[in-house]
Amino acid sequence: NAIRACPENTLESMAFDMSRSAETPATRSPPWADGLLSSFAQAGYVKAEPAILQPAEPFLDLSGEDIRKSLYLTSDAGGEELCLRPDLTIPVARDYLASERAGQPAGFCYLGPVFRYRAGRPSEFLQAGIESFGRQDRAAADAEMLALGLEAAAAFGITDVEIRTGDVALFTALIDALDLYPVWRRRLMKDFNRKINLAQDIERLTLATGTGHNEYEGVLAALAGSDRKAALALVTDMMSIAGATIVGGRTLDEIADRFLEQSTLKSGALPRDALTILKRFLAISGDPDDALGQLRALASDAGLNIDAAIDQVESRTGFMAARGIEPRRISFATSFGRSVDYYTGFEFELQRKGGGDEPLIAGGRYDGLMTQLGATTPIPAVGFSIWIEAATKCANETSASRAGGSAS
Repeated sequence: NAIRACPENTLESMAFDMSRSAETPATRSPPWADGLLSSFAQAGYVKAEPAILQPAEPFLDLSGEDIRKSLYLTSDAGGEELCLRPDLTIPVARDYLASERAGQPAGFCYLGPVFRYRAGRPSEFLQAGIESFGRQDRAAADAEMLALGLEAAAAFGITDVEIRTGDVALFTALIDALDLYPVWRRRLMKDFNRKINLAQDIERLTLATGTGHNEYEGVLAALAGSDRKAALALVTDMMSIAGATIVGGRTLDEIADRFLEQSTLKSGALPRDALTILKRFLAISGDPDDALGQLRALASDAGLNIDAAIDQVESRTGFMAARGIEPRRISFATSFGRSVDYYTGFEFELQRKGGGDEPLIAGGRYDGLMTQLGATTPIPAVGFSIWIEAATKCANETSASRAGGSAS
């Protein structure tokens, strides 16, 4: 079957990109590849080589919007939807779960092509990285990822980097402690990696609800105070009576979520003290030590039980310091997040100082992903990816700058 892009990409655009990359071998292993993989091997990470063609469902369900909208999709003779791998984290995780080592501590490294629609840029490009599974010493494993990421940057000759970090587990703990309506909890968690939407939702929560008529007043009244399971059951019953399963392209789950959201808004905005706490939390930034002080002050002032999440940040910072990464080099922000839906804890990006927002290396913790991929028990997981194009470009510019400085 022909490969099709999701949703607006074209087969012709990929064919052009693929032919262009064949003329300029962007995905051929560069001279530094063996050295990079050798350094990962010395750190205990085994090379993984997952299949290029993957089931599409995990990427559609679990990845961020940026990945979902850039997939190249096809289907097999049995109708199963497949895709060219858009990254290597999920494929490496799937292979680990299918192996005899599933559930045991194991580390893998990789270097290979991935495929995404990128307007005006080749759809096939190289990605390298590391994935670590099964380690219970989460704070130490997080610190090791950052240390290895810095070593990888140094392998490209890039040492002057900005270290940006955050922790979605802190936001999760805050939302839990505030005891928000379930619909708003889900919405805010979903929006966490989409800063514009998150800010809009927080502002929306401060607005008084309108008294205008809604054609679904009866449904909204019936859903008042309901949880998602009850809302889905009611909507399923309604749609069954109507003999429909999809309306306007929306699934039953999406319709139920929309009704719950409207019902929640109808019942009134969140308490102003909760909104004040949210805004104060999202404004916390600085080096980790400074941010920890601000977090503990907020928890104390607001009477919030988020100590376990704060303690994890403190422990991780200590392990980073033990690896020679001084806290003052690190920029920490509670609002920092990456556009990947499956992250559950520590997140980081390494960027060239003064080089814009494009990350050279990025990663984080994704403990929840393993059960979503079929693990019967929770398995800790953390890793990072190296954006080879960005790192190579930065390395070349750094080398040229140094050469120019020497010449002068």
